[in-house]
Amino acid sequence: MKIITVLSGKGGTGKTTVSSNLAILLSKRKKIVAADCDADAPNLALALGLEDKNFSNWEEVETNEKAVLDKKKCIGCKKCYDVCNFGAVEWDNLKKQPIFNSLLCEGCGACQLVCPQNAIKLVKVKNGKIADTETPYGFRIFTGQLKVGTTGSGKIVSLIKERAFLLAKQRQAEVMLLDSAAGIGCPVIASVQGSDFVVAVTEPTPSGLNDLKRALKTVEHFRIPYGVIINKYDLNKKFTEQIENFFLKNDILLLGKIKFDKQFVDSLVNMEPISIKNKKHRIIFEEIISNIEEQLSR
Repeated sequence: MKIITVLSGKGGTGKTTVSSNLAILLSKRKKIVAADCDADAPNLALALGLEDKNFSNWEEVETNEKAVLDKKKCIGCKKCYDVCNFGAVEWDNLKKQPIFNSLLCEGCGACQLVCPQNAIKLVKVKNGKIADTETPYGFRIFTGQLKVGTTGSGKIVSLIKERAFLLAKQRQAEVMLLDSAAGIGCPVIASVQGSDFVVAVTEPTPSGLNDLKRALKTVEHFRIPYGVIINKYDLNKKFTEQIENFFLKNDILLLGKIKFDKQFVDSLVNMEPISIKNKKHRIIFEEIISNIEEQLSR
């Protein structure tokens, strides 16, 4: 089974639009399982015509921890206050004790390590939910959502991948397609790890290219082969040429280019990927898939 991850350096490049169309067309020729690996803002299911109500098996998950203080054991040494890099430990001058802010705590455990009285414990917290369902196109999709005010979206992504991988193995799927978050944070790193190929989506803008470079450095760190799609390339053809020149100088594979088309907006509004009814765009995405498959066969 091959794992393909779709990512972008910045938001708004059309990453999820690309993911949904690739998933549908791939499912016509191979057994696939899809996973939305953006636990902060999951939209892949929406692009495929699904809403929360279509997921009947939501499961609350505990993938993160928070520091909790046993005030009876605390001697007010202030070491936890000094070591916290996230501003999650405040100091009560009257009581001479720390105050833990659960909204800021990342659960790193530094305060627990330095506490000489073992007055601090890390407690599991329900920080999100995950679910899966069948899409109208004959393949399964996994998704997850980070709970508001909590942290640990990267760990939720890892759990989504784990569950999706198990089902893919059971179904003898040939491809697992992951729609990553934008940027280079924890959810992206969790998505990229273990991938066989990465599809990066960019746009012809200075910020698009700058953030793409950062995203590709992340992919290169894991030594994973990749290719790039330039979306909305005709909106700024001069800058598209600059991007293509950058690809040539750095031996970066261009998987394909997609024109700006208002029909993409209509497809998102109607929650129906454009490749279903639009033959012109279906051909473009099929060519991109052929280029990806060529790389995976090497």
